[in-house]
Amino acid sequence: MRVYPNVIKNKAREFRSQGKTSQEINDDLNLAVPKSTMSYWFRDIVLSPESKLVLSRKINDKLNFARSMAVKTKKHKRNEYLKLLDSKNLPISGKVDDIDSAKIALAMLCLGEASKSTSKSGFYLGSSDRKIIILFIKLLRHCFSIDSSKFRFTVQCRADQDANKLEKYWREVVGVANGQFYKTRFDPRSIGKPTLNKEYMGVLRVDYIDKKLQFELESLAKMLYNQVLDWK
Repeated sequence: MRVYPNVIKNKAREFRSQGKTSQEINDDLNLAVPKSTMSYWFRDIVLSPESKLVLSRKINDKLNFARSMAVKTKKHKRNEYLKLLDSKNLPISGKVDDIDSAKIALAMLCLGEASKSTSKSGFYLGSSDRKIIILFIKLLRHCFSIDSSKFRFTVQCRADQDANKLEKYWREVVGVANGQFYKTRFDPRSIGKPTLNKEYMGVLRVDYIDKKLQFELESLAKMLYNQVLDWK
């Protein structure tokens, strides 16, 4: 254990009485005295209210800076990890170009999201997530010879929302300028209850009028389920 001369100890105590931190004292002395050693030197020092306030502010500033750096470091590590995942999954995602792979993706999407209509017309999918809507329509077009005239769209929203604004938003999402949109439906349960999430754009229901296509996707989903059941 290193022994420091009294002149160093006294100078350090003087700096501490002025409200300086351990790091600042080491910088002034051009030394690297351990904090435990300084704590022993300073054990009987009573700081003035002014010095105590100065020291407290410095310590808080240092803690805030350390927290900020920790957040930045964590964010950087997370971004690097996500980049690694993207690079790993890029060749896998390219397989969706294959029709059979795309049909599997569409069947799974419909199994989880689409409603299996018992009517003679067709089936539909509803979501507030534009990505789900876009995936559904893009996969349909990629996998089958789709007749665009068989699409029907319905905006479903809360009572206090602007129907024109929502319809315009969803028209841009699906790329339909005119027609094919039914009248917006308002949820009567939301009357008198303000919408808290201002980013919420309601739900878009996408109907596709083709019962045979529904049956084909349901059959594929069932076959996939049976295949998975046989896994050991």
